[in-house]
Amino acid sequence: MEYNQVTAQPETMYGADDLTHLEGLDAVRKRPGMYIGSTDSRGVGHLVNEILDNSTDEGVAGHATHIEVTLHADGSVQVDDDGRGIPTDTHAKSGMSGVELVLTRLHAGGKFGGSGYKTSGGLHGVGASAVNALSRRFDVTVKRSGKVHEMSFQHGVPGVFGGDGPKARFTRESGLRVARRMKRGESTGTTIRYWYDTRYFETGAALDTEAVRTKLRNTAFLVPGVTYVLRDLTGDEPTEEKFHFPDGVTDMVDFLAPAGDKPVSGILLVTGEGTYRENAADANGVMQSNVERRAEIEIAFRWGTGYERTVECFTNTIRNLHGGTHRKGFERAALRALTEAIRNTRGLLKPKEDLPTLDDVLEGMTAVIHVRLPEPQFTSQTKDELSTAGITRVVQSLVEQHLKAWVDDRRTKTEARTVLQKIVDAARVRLTQKQQKDAARRKTALEGAAMPAKLVDCRSTGVGRSELFIVEGDSALGTARMARSSEYQALLPIRGKILNVQKASLQQVLDNTECSAIVQVLGAGSGRTFDLGSMRYGRILIMADADVDGSHIRTLLITLFAKYMRPVIEAGRLYAAMPPLHKIVTKGRSPETIYTYTQPEMTNTVARLEKAGKQIVTPIPRFKGLGEMDADELWETTMNPATRAVRRITLDDVDAAERVLELLMGEKVEPRKNWLIESANRVDQETIDA
Repeated sequence: MEYNQVTAQPETMYGADDLTHLEGLDAVRKRPGMYIGSTDSRGVGHLVNEILDNSTDEGVAGHATHIEVTLHADGSVQVDDDGRGIPTDTHAKSGMSGVELVLTRLHAGGKFGGSGYKTSGGLHGVGASAVNALSRRFDVTVKRSGKVHEMSFQHGVPGVFGGDGPKARFTRESGLRVARRMKRGESTGTTIRYWYDTRYFETGAALDTEAVRTKLRNTAFLVPGVTYVLRDLTGDEPTEEKFHFPDGVTDMVDFLAPAGDKPVSGILLVTGEGTYRENAADANGVMQSNVERRAEIEIAFRWGTGYERTVECFTNTIRNLHGGTHRKGFERAALRALTEAIRNTRGLLKPKEDLPTLDDVLEGMTAVIHVRLPEPQFTSQTKDELSTAGITRVVQSLVEQHLKAWVDDRRTKTEARTVLQKIVDAARVRLTQKQQKDAARRKTALEGAAMPAKLVDCRSTGVGRSELFIVEGDSALGTARMARSSEYQALLPIRGKILNVQKASLQQVLDNTECSAIVQVLGAGSGRTFDLGSMRYGRILIMADADVDGSHIRTLLITLFAKYMRPVIEAGRLYAAMPPLHKIVTKGRSPETIYTYTQPEMTNTVARLEKAGKQIVTPIPRFKGLGEMDADELWETTMNPATRAVRRITLDDVDAAERVLELLMGEKVEPRKNWLIESANRVDQETIDA
């Protein structure tokens, strides 16, 4: 009792009235990220996926053959399918129509083990109702049973809009309306159009058209019986793209294989079914043990001459960004079957030579893993990772059988031998590079390690605080040397523009003086053997002039890191310094110094100061390069962690980043030329520094 008197708060400070019970769709609006993954642009894109996945489930079930996504100029998104249509009859328990039930109630739908779907991407009965809850207006049209039914919602509340768009007058009204009878030959289906509410998302969040295009393309690969159409009405001219791939996942492997990566093998296609057991609830919600499940497996893969690997995983057509138990089964099977084949094939391994690892087996592989199973389990609502345990054994068994047959088949034995030799060679290269790295493990400059003569190292030996500035030119190096804090800031100058590594081989990169100096100074290797834990510095900052040439140098350096030292970007340890363009100084007893980074910012700042009655020293100096600043200016604006502005280089969407790098920096000139011509009208000519 004495303990309670001393430490506990009075009971009156916390009672039942302090508890909040969120009912219906209020929970979605209160915590949208919990239901759609995030409230940035990815969350906006996830809204499209939730509606699209429901239409795709109709296609997988064999009831839809045509699905369209329309991006309207007013920001709304429309999804049409020619499936069966959402049920329009009255649900006995709730008294609602099937349409209103699935669009206004969480965890309602036909995907909880009933007879509506054998497998589905929508599982939790949350997706469509969550989109409805986060929309200013949500219209649904269902063609079914000879009638065209319509219903509208505002933030999940059913009613009627008095005109077009979300700003029209809204009147609450429950119930599904019959608009007309279906015409002869008119197909059944569902149309949903929604206007999402920007208030539930971060400032600047917007729908990424390229992400929608990628989603439609991927799904078309996985559902070869359905044609997908993307209609974009947001630009000056409407565009329309169709996606239909009759060969399914084999077409997808060809599409995903890196450009210029010559195949070492043909595409191996593994298809089949298997059973597994798990605990699951029956129709009455009672948990049953050892329930038998049946899964369908569809996997295609091949090896190429390169060393990059691409493994894409899907469950019921939903992309699993982080893989999961199906990928684990595939990797176990590949490692086990192929290392056994290598061990049993005479002449591949030398005496006492170690067997290859999984990384060696996957080197140069492009693979698509697609499984279909009832009621799969995921680690989150966004389904980024499959966690159904039993699927691992099913996938492993099928893939292992297929690989063993492929190795032993007389028709494919030569091809298999070529792949096995590639895997053994990859293992030897890995071990050789590891030995070289161990022999040349990083020593600090104080310990006498041989580093490039132009490196101006720092005194700190730890990575927690240390920074490496990659500086453009020797003139900027001189100023930076005087400006830096020598305790934790190191400098590495580069001369001009480095090699465009997107067009070069690894050997050309290592032979290039500037590129090899960067790799050597970081001390963590390159390519597949890059070891982030061995990096000598905590942060890498690219410090180039604030002009076109400086921007090009930044791009070339970012390309180098993205291709050969990607973990630096993934760990958020690569930055671009932002030197200012102008220095504005006011007159008077207490002069004020302001640095600006763009022409509009300088103009606005001058206007603001003059409006406040302050006089400005003219002409306003413009820095044409880092070398034009004195040490104090460079320290204050670009190098001092307390006052500088830097941009972190990120890699949120690997696929999009790869496409941009290949477009802007790759060998093919024609796509780059076309992009420049098509994008010319986006340039503000007044901002060009001629």
